[in-house]
Amino acid sequence: MTRDDSERLIVQEVAPRDGLQIEAKWVETADKIALIDGLSECGFTRIEAGSFVSPKAIPVLRDGDAVFSGIRRAPGVIYVALVPNLKGAQRALAARADELNLVMSASETHNLANMRMSCDASLAGFSEVVRIAKEYRHVLLNGTVATAFGCPFEGRIDEDRVVSIARTYREMGMEGVTLADTTGMANPRQVERLVSRVLEHVPASALTLHFHNTRGLGLANVLAAYQAGARRFDAALGGLGGCPFAPGASGNICTEDLVNMCHEMGIPTGIDLLKLIALSRTLPALVGHDVPGQVAKAGRNADLHPVPAYVRAI
Repeated sequence: MTRDDSERLIVQEVAPRDGLQIEAKWVETADKIALIDGLSECGFTRIEAGSFVSPKAIPVLRDGDAVFSGIRRAPGVIYVALVPNLKGAQRALAARADELNLVMSASETHNLANMRMSCDASLAGFSEVVRIAKEYRHVLLNGTVATAFGCPFEGRIDEDRVVSIARTYREMGMEGVTLADTTGMANPRQVERLVSRVLEHVPASALTLHFHNTRGLGLANVLAAYQAGARRFDAALGGLGGCPFAPGASGNICTEDLVNMCHEMGIPTGIDLLKLIALSRTLPALVGHDVPGQVAKAGRNADLHPVPAYVRAI
């Protein structure tokens, strides 16, 4: 195993789905496709390109079928679709999604608000999705544990429950598991502890961490998870995103900020940061407002001009 293999931090882009789902402004289908095509050129191995939920629930993503049919698929990139149930999975499979992402909250209250059903009902529905998806040999399955680090309605979540759900996903036949800090309640010590526990049952190659920066701890939580052995992380260009069904849940960790931090620390990512920054700077015009990301505003350290001699002399 090379140094890059063992130390590489794999960034998975979620802005086209998780980033845009909370936006009030409709983003045209052609603009969504152009965004995904731009991201496909940056070095990602996974891009969450859209969702197949009810148009009434998330109207701004109602064009998932058209988006998946219109994108230019780059070799080696897995294009992911969020699906809530069997009907959504069938639509995603028809649209040729490479991976289906199924989501259930560790919190019963949040699952009722987000999915309109109990956790037991969600798992029963997932069994049907797994059964159907396994008929498509090329399709991967990922199970997300939402509110894994805390719930805005119930508070702290029992870690044993999170570990149990992760194990259940794997036993059902899902290749991947994501632990999601849906409302940005996690802290680095908690992250290190829970990730270490889950890695006893899920290999690092199959585990993804999904952090929000609601309380400013997003990148600190990434480092804690990385030090515990996790290697895969979701992020959204510009720091877009948030959960429509979680009060106060601001955006995801920012992709270019995460990649910049890794590059400054010598952690390989395989992502082209310059292309990311250029793409991020197009977002305000796309969504109609400023975005939270910092590096696209401040620039990289490497881009700073040398300090003039007269300043150094002061």
